[in-house]
Amino acid sequence: MKFLGNLIWIIVGGLIMWAFWVLIGIIYCITIIGLPFGKQAFKLAGLSLAPFGKKVIREKRGATRFLFNIIWIIFGGLELAICHFIFGLIFTITIIGYPFGKQQFKLAKLSFAPFGIKITK
Repeated sequence: MKFLGNLIWIIVGGLIMWAFWVLIGIIYCITIIGLPFGKQAFKLAGLSLAPFGKKVIREKRGATRFLFNIIWIIFGGLELAICHFIFGLIFTITIIGYPFGKQQFKLAKLSFAPFGIKITK
């Protein structure tokens, strides 16, 4: 079921979202200061390509992660989270789209504050 869900996800926009996250990661990695932010964008790119069957674990909280999440929110995280949230609402209009909307809500939460998370299978 995970394979089928991921296949349909890629067809209905997952590949475009993956390319978008990769582009954001490349833009962040242009400077040395942006490398940690680019790493998080690449992490979210992998999740946005195939989100079904993956779990997100929130690791310990720390001052550095908190600071980086605040900077992330200021420089685009809020807008990305809102976009994923709106797509989630659109997907959940139908019963068939509900699982895809649920994944969009997961991506919205992660794109708002990606530091301090670990993605597992």
